[in-house]
Amino acid sequence: MQPDKKPQTFALIGRRDTPSVAQSLIKVADFLHGAGHIAIFDEETAQSSGMQGLHAMPLEDLAQVAAAAIVIGGDGTMLGIARKLAPFGVPLIGINHGRLGFMADIPLDNMIPVLSDILEGKFVMELRTLLDGVIMREGQPIHRAIAFNDIVISRGAGSGMIELSVEVDGHFMYSQRSDGMVISTPTGSTAYSLSVGGPLLHPNLDGIVMAAIAPHALSNRPIVVPDSSEILIEIVDARFPSINFDSQSFASVHNGDCLLIRRSKCSVTFIHPKGWSYYNTVRQKLGWNEGQRPSTPVTGY
Repeated sequence: MQPDKKPQTFALIGRRDTPSVAQSLIKVADFLHGAGHIAIFDEETAQSSGMQGLHAMPLEDLAQVAAAAIVIGGDGTMLGIARKLAPFGVPLIGINHGRLGFMADIPLDNMIPVLSDILEGKFVMELRTLLDGVIMREGQPIHRAIAFNDIVISRGAGSGMIELSVEVDGHFMYSQRSDGMVISTPTGSTAYSLSVGGPLLHPNLDGIVMAAIAPHALSNRPIVVPDSSEILIEIVDARFPSINFDSQSFASVHNGDCLLIRRSKCSVTFIHPKGWSYYNTVRQKLGWNEGQRPSTPVTGY
């Protein structure tokens, strides 16, 4: 997105079947029109809003003309839209209408002033990575999907653990018995990975987190590998194993199936308000103690 005076086209996308979100999108559209820009609704968003006469297009067509997408919803909405728009390189502006707001970070009650600043070029751009996962059966791909947060291998319903065999870049890492495994991007390190004891990764780090879910061996700890790695995980033994991508795309798998994971060729660009800080976000969202900031900055050693 270029901060200039020329009219630009913005995609408007919101959480479906939420009247308050639809009203907020109308408000954003009116603001953009008043500023001399073009606002086009995602077709599915327009249909779910129930409002007539909205200028709308299918998302794939809209992605061809949009300078940026303004998304109103929670992080779940951002996850789904990020995956769909990543191949087109459309930057995302997230307005929080959910709870946590790690990705949708613009407060709803301050969205118009922040959008005004963004139109004037007062913003921070940030690139985020995704994962590409392929499920293989007898050497043939049976399911492929991308994940913005994480890919999760689960033991499925019922009792018993899942046994996995893990290789990284052709090197055997370990066999593991657990309830499953979370393979996470830096963005996803604040999601499921965090809840199973994984580390926080700054979004600018080039790493992939591998964290077991309730491992049988207490010595099994999370590990971060370079995001240039090729990770191969075989499902050795499980009753009802499954694999999900961002908890939004699911696949049932069998013993002997393998999951091949690489960094995706696609990426996602976030547009944050000026002054945005990752550390402010995690401090506020995770409830870290504010404490007292150093009174005198350290300028050298």
